[in-house]
Amino acid sequence: MLQAIGLTSDRPREKAPTVHDLTFDAEPGCVTALLGAPGSGKTTALRLMLELEQGRGITYFRGRPLHRVPRPAGEVGAVLGDVPGHPARTVRGQLRMLCAVADAPVSRADELLDAVGLADLADHRIGALSLGMDRRLALACALLGDPHTLLLDDPAQGLGPRDADWLRRMMRSHADRGGTVLFTTSDPREAVRTAGHVVTIADGRLVADQDGAAFARTRMRPRVAVRSPHAVRLAALLSREARAARRPVEVVTEGAGHRLSVYGSSCAEVGDVAFRHGLPVHQLADEVADPGPSAAVGDPVASTSPADAAGRVPRPAAHDALPPIRRRPARGPLRPVRYELRRLFGVRTTTVIMAVALVASVGLSVMLARDGRIPPARVVAAWPSWLPLPPAALGVGLLGALSFGDEFRYPALAAGRGTVPRRLGLLAAKLAVTGGVGLLLGFLVVLASAESVRLVYGGDVLHAPANLPSLAVSWAGLTVGCAWAGLLGAGVFRVTAAGVATLLSVPVVLVPLIERLPKASATRSIAGLPGRLRELAWLQWPGEADRWLLAAVRIVTQPVGAALALSLSGLICAFLFTSLRGRVRW
Repeated sequence: MLQAIGLTSDRPREKAPTVHDLTFDAEPGCVTALLGAPGSGKTTALRLMLELEQGRGITYFRGRPLHRVPRPAGEVGAVLGDVPGHPARTVRGQLRMLCAVADAPVSRADELLDAVGLADLADHRIGALSLGMDRRLALACALLGDPHTLLLDDPAQGLGPRDADWLRRMMRSHADRGGTVLFTTSDPREAVRTAGHVVTIADGRLVADQDGAAFARTRMRPRVAVRSPHAVRLAALLSREARAARRPVEVVTEGAGHRLSVYGSSCAEVGDVAFRHGLPVHQLADEVADPGPSAAVGDPVASTSPADAAGRVPRPAAHDALPPIRRRPARGPLRPVRYELRRLFGVRTTTVIMAVALVASVGLSVMLARDGRIPPARVVAAWPSWLPLPPAALGVGLLGALSFGDEFRYPALAAGRGTVPRRLGLLAAKLAVTGGVGLLLGFLVVLASAESVRLVYGGDVLHAPANLPSLAVSWAGLTVGCAWAGLLGAGVFRVTAAGVATLLSVPVVLVPLIERLPKASATRSIAGLPGRLRELAWLQWPGEADRWLLAAVRIVTQPVGAALALSLSGLICAFLFTSLRGRVRW
């Protein structure tokens, strides 16, 4: 059961609040329509319920507010607009990625594809879907966690008759299984066709709270819709004959004067009058019209008096006693590593970037190997002196920047929830996955470059240097550090380009600054650092670990290593500062 109590949005400057003291219930096993004209506050009311807007009031979902529900995806499913997914991602890939968000098995995605009729389009891209198919995918995303309550914002808007009928059947089916369904609409006929309970609002205030039968009886008026090039003459004839026969017929001219709405008559009577007087008729149909919410205010059934027709007793709302509604970000994925892997490899961009970096590295390595004066380490890393970073580092940095940048551009966690929140669990998963991809690409580049050089120039061109462990640690640190720099830069500034700019600033800005710092003479050595650390921490490790530790320290003291470490330290501090604040920046 959904209980909305005293929902009131924040008041804009010198304006009335969009939603004011809205209180109603949505019962389980019933489809409830929140009816109102465009701009009446329907969407704002849903966002207040989902804690996406700031205001006052409270909404209970089976007795608990949303921020106290341990697994929100299993309690509430929401559709607010289109699917907020990357247009290049497939339908199945989007659902499988969100399965990790809702902690649902991956088989749930295929079950829902069959349920919403998208099984044949599972491998299609989201950007290629029609409006009806996009709405089906949005509903499938809302149903992933098998929620008890569905909140749908004008779900039938723009749909054709076939898709609208399918949507009504889905809403009724969810209600028949004991769930709660609340949807907004501005069309009273849609409310009559779909809902068993209708809540009408105007200017953000409750106007009527009725069951479906009472709403249809008190709010809907049958009429005959007529379209004719001689509508004015036909209206005069209909009014004259009605007065002569003493029948209560009302004729209203609409539009540009070519359309009539005739109340109190029938299609046969209107057609007979037009035929007798030789007037052409282009449209003649029975319709149902809504007189507007004001017509129901005084109705005893529609009134929100102390005991209405549905037996609900409205609760008085004391605004001072109502708790504030704080805008809360979405929680992170319940399976962050699984989510990040499916997000990263769910689009072709990842494989394309890795392939381009690999091919560019191999080509540069073959070119650099022609000059025998270039060190072998730079040859296999494909890092000429005129490039700020090798292609592998630039590729993994771009992948890291896309990890957050794409999600700020195409939110994925939940409809209407905004961008991906700054959660430490999600950050750790992104760091682990992008770091792993950086190591993989770095290894593939070295392997492919070395084999290509041997194939082109023979086996005597490259030889293993004496400081191979140090070089391996340096290369791994460079690829992982570049991936993290792009990731954290995009996460802090919320733009992919900012992540790439942060990465490029390391060799272009920070390295020259560090190189220009005054250098003192080296009067002390760090050769005994591993032994001193072992004594300080009372730890024992193999003697070979001393060499690796010293190699890592020497790498950090190099200009590029120091610049990268400095950049990462600043980005991590900035990310933690923004994530540990009272609320996420919006």
